[in-house]
This record gives sequence, structure tokens and C-alpha cells, in this order.
Amino acid sequence: MVRPIAFAVPRDLNAPTGGYAYDRRMIHELEQIGWHVEVLNLGEGFPWPSDETRTRAEALLLAVPNGDTIVIDGLAFGVLPSAGLNLRANHPVIALVHHPLALESGLSAQQIVTLRDSERAALAAATRVVVTSGATARCLAADYRVPKEHIVVAPPGVDRAPTARGNVDGVIQVLSVGAVVPRKGYDVLVASLATLSELPWHLSIAGNLRADPETASALEKDIARFRLGARITLFGAVPQTRLAELYANADVFVLASRFEGYGIAYAEAIARGLPVIGTTAGAIPDTVPADAGILVSPNDELALARALYRVIAEPGERAKLASRARKAASQLPDWPDAAKILAHVIETVA
Repeated sequence: MVRPIAFAVPRDLNAPTGGYAYDRRMIHELEQIGWHVEVLNLGEGFPWPSDETRTRAEALLLAVPNGDTIVIDGLAFGVLPSAGLNLRANHPVIALVHHPLALESGLSAQQIVTLRDSERAALAAATRVVVTSGATARCLAADYRVPKEHIVVAPPGVDRAPTARGNVDGVIQVLSVGAVVPRKGYDVLVASLATLSELPWHLSIAGNLRADPETASALEKDIARFRLGARITLFGAVPQTRLAELYANADVFVLASRFEGYGIAYAEAIARGLPVIGTTAGAIPDTVPADAGILVSPNDELALARALYRVIAEPGERAKLASRARKAASQLPDWPDAAKILAHVIETVA
């Protein structure tokens, strides 16, 4: 029997971020096991939609046939508390939270309060809340007053991939993947690498440069200021085939995030047996096994530089971490299992 659900996302489902990659894959896997998924595009501008976008989004959600389950991406749901209240009388509503909106970097104090209050009210109206990590589950229970029994963790899956082969010319290829936004900490990464100019490295950054033009411009200025234009390549958003090539050619993966609700890019690097350098922010310690990478405090340029030095300058350290990453790769969850968790939640609330 084909079972209908609505899956609501802000803007285009094909947006090049980890959150949208999660949504796309979950939709695909649900369809593979017998669900009919209607994707609803709630519009642009979230989490700061215009009044017109907000009105249209709420109308789309309220038009879903009574009784059908609605899964709503948290980037939109967190700022649509009135929609949650209006929907719950006739629909099971599942909020899919990748990370709390108020924990995005670069927000003003007032914006943080506004987003936290809005998301707290919206989550109170949800039938269940699905999150991508235990760290996010703990955050929502402690700071957003979501009952623990209403939260389900469905971590992203990872496709099995060939082990990265690394460089062919002696220059250590460092890869960073993620949209160029304040939360990803590229400013910290570039400043740290600038202190290691005597080492043979090259950094490739694969991530959307249009998500936050101001941050992208600042990153380009930092690269120029440190005279690293020949050693850092900004690829922008790349197709999956090109991203696979970048992973295959890499020796080290690094991402200096200020917060992650999970960190799919970290898991994808581990799946390819890459040494990982990251931070202790959010769910990253849950994603990166302790012996497969080096984690430092966010915003700590000196600690990050020391970690990078160890992995770039010392082949033995690099090989040890790579071996442990390959071992950890076999323990990563896969996408069908992740979808089964979400499917079980849908069945339960329905």
C-alpha cells in the first residue's frame, strides 16, 4: 500500500548544504520502502521569511489533506509556530531539526532571543521531533523544553566510498567542505594555515559561496591579506562527482566549525579514511571518533594550527589517524537504516 506523507522544506530541495542533502536522501529512501512523498517548497528567505512568504508557507501546509503526516524541516518550522498550532489538530507533525536556529553564528543578541523563543513555541506544537545527533537531542531537551520522549535521533547515513589516495606530488592536500558562512569557521582556518607557510600544503574549500556573500567576501580578503592566493582554492558549490574527486585526492580533512548539529562532511571524510581535524563544538565529538581525528576548541587559531602542523608535517601521525579512520568507517550508519528510523516515527504518529 502506498502511504502518503508531506515533506516540507524551505526553498529548493537541491540546495547544496548538508541539511538539504539529508532531506533529499531521506525522501529517496522513504520512497524506496513504500512511502509516497509530496515535497512542499515553503519559499525563500528562511529563517527570516517575508510576511508574504510566511503566509504562503502556512497556506501550503494547511492545504495538506487532513490526517496526512507532515515532516517539516526545522529551518522553516522553527519560525512558523502559528502553523504548528493550526496543523496539530488535524495532522501528525514531525519537526526535523538539523541544529537549533539560535545557534547559528553571526546573529545579534536580539536575533538569538527571537529565534530561540520562536523555535521553542514551534517545537511545543510538534507531535515528534527528529534530530540528527544525540547532542542536538540533549540541547532541545535542556534548552527548548522538548520532552525527551518526543525526541528521536536519526543520524545521517554515509555511502561506502573508496579510500582516499592522497597527493601525488608531495604537497599535502587539505580539504574543507561546507557552505561559506560564519558557522563554518573558515576565517579561523585560514589564519591558522597562514602560520604554517613553511610546510608543503594546499587547501581546497568546496562550499556554496553565495549563501552569505559578506562572509565569502571576507574570506577572499583574508586569503589575499595572508598572501595565500596560490595555496587556497575556493571551488564554490560543486557537483557530487567533483566532490568525490576532491575527497579522493585529499590527504587531510579539516573543518573549523563553531557549531554542528551533526556534520555530514566529517562522516564523509571518515568514510574515505581521511585524518580529520575539527572542533569540539556541538555534535562533532559524536560524529568523529576520538582516535580518528584531532578536535580542538572552536575559535582557537593556535590550537588548530598545532593540530594542522602535526598532521601535515608528520607522515606517521597522518598514517595513524588515517588507519583509525578506515576502521571507524565500517561503523558508520547507512542511509536505509536512517530512513527506517524516520519511517518508524511516521508510522507511530500516524
